[in-house]
Amino acid sequence: MKKSCYFNYTPITILIVLICIFSTKTIAQHVSVPTQANYGQRKVVDIALLGAKNDGKTLNTAIIQAAIDDCSISGGGTVYVAGGGKYLTGTIYMKSFVTLHIDNGTTLLASSDISDYTDDTHKNMYKNEPHMDKCLIFAHNAESFAFEGHGTIDGNGYRDNFSQQRPMMMRFLNCRNIHLTNLNLVNPASWTSAWLYCDDITVSGIRIHSRVNFNGDGLDFDGCTNVRVSNSSFDTSDDSICLQTSRTDRPCRDVTISNCIFCSEWAGIRIGLLSRGDICSVTVTNCTFRNIKDSGLKIQMNEGAELKNMTFSNLVMENVPRPVFMTFCRIRTCVDAPMEVAPMKYMGNFIFQNIIVDNSKGDKNSCFFFSGMPNKKIENILISDIFMFVSGGGTAEDAARDSIPEFDSQTLRDEFPGWPEFFLLEGAMPASGLFARHVKGLTVNNFLVKTQTEDKREKIKFIDVDQ
Repeated sequence: MKKSCYFNYTPITILIVLICIFSTKTIAQHVSVPTQANYGQRKVVDIALLGAKNDGKTLNTAIIQAAIDDCSISGGGTVYVAGGGKYLTGTIYMKSFVTLHIDNGTTLLASSDISDYTDDTHKNMYKNEPHMDKCLIFAHNAESFAFEGHGTIDGNGYRDNFSQQRPMMMRFLNCRNIHLTNLNLVNPASWTSAWLYCDDITVSGIRIHSRVNFNGDGLDFDGCTNVRVSNSSFDTSDDSICLQTSRTDRPCRDVTISNCIFCSEWAGIRIGLLSRGDICSVTVTNCTFRNIKDSGLKIQMNEGAELKNMTFSNLVMENVPRPVFMTFCRIRTCVDAPMEVAPMKYMGNFIFQNIIVDNSKGDKNSCFFFSGMPNKKIENILISDIFMFVSGGGTAEDAARDSIPEFDSQTLRDEFPGWPEFFLLEGAMPASGLFARHVKGLTVNNFLVKTQTEDKREKIKFIDVDQ
């Protein structure tokens, strides 16, 4: 038998409840959101309520910086850039324990006046490129800071605005625990971001579009460790992601790149070139590459360190003439490097597997390319399960090429271009699918090449290769 439950409310009890409900509603109606609030140690600051203007004309640098400083000094907090429109700013300095939240529909707009950019934001680490030393957002020795919000940071980097000095959008130096999520980063005057000697980095859900000026790199990690990049898209006028090392004591290691989409005027992912320190323990998986002018994966050791232990899997590439372009040579690339380049050390231990390449609409200059040096070979490469469609068109003369320039001091010059690039090889390779030279320990399994038209070249060509 069920027992009935009931409450015996007296008139006095009912009256008390009604008074409490009415009082709560009345208080709620008269509570306003303050300009800034402390929730324990967390402060929230809306720059619009501090006087910032979203008209795209008023310079808001001082207000934004004051909000960042206030949150950091208070032990942490969030700076809101919200309300739609465009908030114009010059150089700002990110600080520890601060989140910069740029709301959906709102833009943080970089000033087009180079005098609004400061001179104490470190420098670009490549030689012959001091015109990229300035930047819009800078952090030094900061920890636990973040950028978020589904809004946009616009570098306003059009060539009419920046034809000589071209500031980067972001530069972080000796920082750790950084989060860059769910933002649009567009129109930088040069690189979108430079991360120098940073640790514990998470980048997810971002979109980079950097086509309005030269050298529009996306994410450049220099001597960084514990890096995770995922679920992001890139459309860049230069390399979309770079892993590099400008110091011998700061390796770039423990990097994962997954679920990303790449479109680039040059390379999708470049590993090395700037390579004074070791670069190792890298995985790239589940990514697509489309309309890459130069190379999908560009992997290059130049400055005497070790580049090793990397896997690349489950990739799809379309209109990418060199799916992989790997070189091992000696050339100075870092602005702080001694003029005498260190001796070649080690490059090896790579796996490339489960890759589809469709270059059927391209020309005959399409192939996987690997090149060590006669006296120093790349070691231990495994290539497996590759499906490659190419246009064909290779001639008997192409097939007979046996004199291909080495990437030595005669080919590589200190003046432009100065880097080991495919166009320095002076013509098509003698293979339609895979060309390798000066490699020790190369294993190839299930490498299928199909040509649209007749091609006189071998599908795979080795010179000075030990399998």
